[in-house]
Amino acid sequence: MVILQESASPQTFNVIPRSYTVDSMDITQEGTDVTVNYTLGLLEALRVDYNGTADSEGTYLQIRKVVALEENYYYNLEVKNGSTVVYRDRIFCTNQTVSTYTVNENQYTQNSTDNEFTFID
Repeated sequence: MVILQESASPQTFNVIPRSYTVDSMDITQEGTDVTVNYTLGLLEALRVDYNGTADSEGTYLQIRKVVALEENYYYNLEVKNGSTVVYRDRIFCTNQTVSTYTVNENQYTQNSTDNEFTFID
């Protein structure tokens, strides 16, 4: 799953597609089925190595694009080469930082215990 933020700035994420030649991606909001097609230029879809350096023999495809997303929604992602889908994934949009993300943000949950123990002889 790709985790992105609601932002007007370009966002970067990595994928491992079936083919490294891509020209577009479709992002469909779950629930509404509204699809937005994004054209990917040469500098928006780069093949990179483990260190994030652009390389023709790289392992990942790094996509850097401004995408219109709404916070707390899931999206379906399809990266394409022409009409052929070379990668599918799911996107979740949140403005929380990824390292501290929790589905229960700002909700207190109390654990209840009875502190009773059973001894078996």
